[in-house]
Amino acid sequence: MRRREFITLTGGLAVGWPLVAYTQPVASPVIGFLDPRTPEVVAARLRGFRQGLKESGYVEGENVTIAFGWGEDQIDRLPSLATDLVRRPVAAIVASGPPSAFAARAATIAIPIVFLVGNDPVQLGLATSLSRPGGNLTGINIFNSELASKRLELLRDLLPRAVRIALLVNPADARLTEIQLNDVNTAARSMGVQIQVHNADSSAEIDAAFATMGRERPDAVLVGTTPFLNGRRVQLAQVAAFHRLPTIYAGREYVEVGGLLSYGSNIVDAYRQVGVYVGRILKGAKPAELPIVQANKFELVINAQTARMLGLIVPASLLNRADEIVD
Repeated sequence: MRRREFITLTGGLAVGWPLVAYTQPVASPVIGFLDPRTPEVVAARLRGFRQGLKESGYVEGENVTIAFGWGEDQIDRLPSLATDLVRRPVAAIVASGPPSAFAARAATIAIPIVFLVGNDPVQLGLATSLSRPGGNLTGINIFNSELASKRLELLRDLLPRAVRIALLVNPADARLTEIQLNDVNTAARSMGVQIQVHNADSSAEIDAAFATMGRERPDAVLVGTTPFLNGRRVQLAQVAAFHRLPTIYAGREYVEVGGLLSYGSNIVDAYRQVGVYVGRILKGAKPAELPIVQANKFELVINAQTARMLGLIVPASLLNRADEIVD
C-alpha cells in the first residue's frame, strides 16, 4: 500500500470513530421498587404502576428497567434491600408503605423517593408539607388508615346493633399501628362502640387472633391497614368466613378474594399516579417541588355471596351506595 493511500484510509477511520461512539445505545434508567410483601400479592398494583410509567413515556424493557426489592413479609429486610438499590444505583425509588419509605429515606438523601402511604405523610414525618414536601421524597397519600371512622359507620349501617368491634393490627409496624389505634378509638368513643384490639405479626398469629375472636364473638371485625395484613388478604378472608365474623377491610382486593366489604382508595389508580410521578422525575422534576397527591377516589365494595353465607341481609341503602357488588 502506498503512503498516500494509507493516510487517506486512517483519516477516514478517525472521522468515523466519533460517529460509532455517538450511536451506541444509551443505558435505560433503573427504577428501584421497594415493597415488604411478595410479588404475587401486588400484581394488580404493579399493572397500575406500569400504566403510569407508560403514560409518562416509559415502558419497562424498552427504555426503563425496574429493580425489585421484595421484603417477603419481613419488614426487617427492608433496610438492606434499600441499601442494595442505592448501591446499584437507581435513578428513583418507589417505596410501598411507611416501612419502605423510612428504609429508603435512611438509605439515601440524594436519590428521589416516591412513596405510597395510607397516613398523612406530614404526620408520619416523611414530608414538611403537602404542597412542598422538601428533601428527596414525595408521593401519594391514599388515606386508607384515616378512614377508620367511615368503616365503623359502614359496619353499623350493616349491623345496627353492633357495639363490640374487634380490631386487628400489626404490632411490628408500630408507628402506623399507633396512629390507627388513636383514630379508631376516637371514632369508637363518638359512636358508643367498644374496641377490642388483637395483634398479628405472622400467619400463625392471624389464625390465633381469629380463633380468639371466634370464642369471644365480637359483633364485627375491622382489619387494620398495613402492608403485612394486605399481603395476607386471602388468609384473612378465609378465617373470617370460617369463624363467621362480619369483617370490613381497607381495599377491594380483600373483597375480591371473599372478604365481606371494603371501603378505601382505588389502590390501582394510586399506583398509576406513582408511575406518573416517577416518569416526571426521570424527566428532571425534583421531588421537593412535586406536591403530595391526595387520593380522591374512594370505593365501597360488597361481596353479596359472602353476606349470604354469613346469613346477613345487606340493607338496600347500603347496596345503593356500593360502587361495586361482587357476586
